[in-house]
Amino acid sequence: MLYIQNVSKSYSGKKKACDQVNLKIEDGDIYGFIGHNGAGKTTLLKSIAGIINFDEGDILVNGISVKSNPLDVKKQIAYIPDNPDVYESLSGMNYLNFIADVFEISTEDRSQSIEKYADMFSLRDVLGQPISSYSHGMKQKLVIISALIHKPRILLLDEPFVGLDPQASFLLKEEFKKLTREGASIFFSTHVLEVVEKLCNKVAIIKNGQILESGYTKDIISKQTLESVFMEIASEA
Repeated sequence: MLYIQNVSKSYSGKKKACDQVNLKIEDGDIYGFIGHNGAGKTTLLKSIAGIINFDEGDILVNGISVKSNPLDVKKQIAYIPDNPDVYESLSGMNYLNFIADVFEISTEDRSQSIEKYADMFSLRDVLGQPISSYSHGMKQKLVIISALIHKPRILLLDEPFVGLDPQASFLLKEEFKKLTREGASIFFSTHVLEVVEKLCNKVAIIKNGQILESGYTKDIISKQTLESVFMEIASEA
């Protein structure tokens, strides 16, 4: 479970990018996170992943504090940024093995996972090539594979479907469903409201660093579309 408790973050003492954010992402959740550009989505995701420090509050991953025990937290999570940064001088296979080494994945387990996901996302034939030769979409697939091979309990993603072809997007959504059935939880930001409406059992709407609405998707959208709810809430707050 991911528990975000009264988290605030400002840059250079200016307006808060996150302002007293409280959210609970439980085991089995596919939790959508939506808001306009600059609303605070990426700041919160990076705070959870331990990439940036936050000023107030705490973030707990299965009861472990990101502030107090960042390494223990990072062993249980995977984070995929909106713009994947990878070591482009490496081959795809070398990069995946590097990630597997970091997470101390056995040779047998990594081989099975890499084979499974490379086939799923049609990367098997290019894993021997340098990442510098990959398209943006191929890099995105590689980073997704690197996040999945150590079987994280919590998967954090910032705009994960950007750059993916329709088939890869479909397969990733199906993998999300499979992982959550097995007890993992997924928290991701997106601007594609239709994806959240169809895929996520829960959703949070953020504006100017504050959570305007959160809860079960079906309860929030009620008789409207998520787009209508988002536009209504965002314009009023």
